[in-house]
Amino acid sequence: MIPAMLARGGGVLVSVEEAAERLRTGRFHAVAADETALRRLPAGNWIGGSIPYFMGPDGGEAARDKVFLTEIRGYRGAPEIRRYDLRNIARICEDAPDNGWSILILPAFTALHSAFAHDAPDYADMYTKPLAGWIAGVHLDDLGQRVPLVVDGRSLTFDAESAMVMHIALPPDRHARIDTINVFEPGPGEGIRFPKSGFIVEGCEVDGLPVSFAGWLSRHRIDTRLPLVADYCGARINVSIKRIDQARGTVEFYAPVFEGVEYRVASPVQDWMSAFRAVLPRDLEAPAFSCNCILNYLYGGLEGQRTGPLTGPITFGEIAYQLVNQTLVHVSIEG
Repeated sequence: MIPAMLARGGGVLVSVEEAAERLRTGRFHAVAADETALRRLPAGNWIGGSIPYFMGPDGGEAARDKVFLTEIRGYRGAPEIRRYDLRNIARICEDAPDNGWSILILPAFTALHSAFAHDAPDYADMYTKPLAGWIAGVHLDDLGQRVPLVVDGRSLTFDAESAMVMHIALPPDRHARIDTINVFEPGPGEGIRFPKSGFIVEGCEVDGLPVSFAGWLSRHRIDTRLPLVADYCGARINVSIKRIDQARGTVEFYAPVFEGVEYRVASPVQDWMSAFRAVLPRDLEAPAFSCNCILNYLYGGLEGQRTGPLTGPITFGEIAYQLVNQTLVHVSIEG
């Protein structure tokens, strides 16, 4: 039995050499780095995913020769590392400890990514056991040339179709809390509803009238850098627009929209960093885990900008129980 360790933590952005040295200690980590850097790391108690974008202590940056390490602390007993695929991903929360949390890394653009995004709200024990994580990606210059990967650090197995998960039990006097920071508010425009759930849509209802969603976006000159925002039981959830195909009359999203949910286009955010600072809790300490969205990095101009103690990978999607977009996710260990 490994004794409980100090709960406070947060990640570090280091060279490949320093990352390798830390991983050789046998301590448990979640690892983010470009594929070329991941392949230079030694075997150990870690799970990883490909991404070369980071929020480090000096601000947002893209780097192929650095590694972001999130050391897992505050656990009771050794964390459990598991691989999940389409056959068993629905069990992820059932398999989690009764008191603890789980970190999940999924490869983008896969059937598993789609299945989790669409079905996770209906998984058993979802929302009763904290689940956080991120979607692995690639450098934007490599889109179409490389595929996102996850890694089982114990065997150095690279996988483009499965997910890696670390289940972390906590002492009875501590608990995990997942929070999100979302700078976007629903705009004052019309309510939008979709006839079925999915990543790609054609028609929708705008204030009850059926329209082509692609045509509606074009006619109203909607800034597609703004997400759709919905209220999920009091939480604002963003769905980001990935692509509009006017020829086919379709709109593709980075996360699915859901039937029966009302969405609105977000109000414009003139200065992402100012908006972020306005909602950042003043007493926030370094979290156990944090990640941010590549779209915030691109659209919000986060290169060289700092987000306080919230450092971590900048990813192709964030997981706060379910998949979210254009959102900063962080986990705190309290008690």
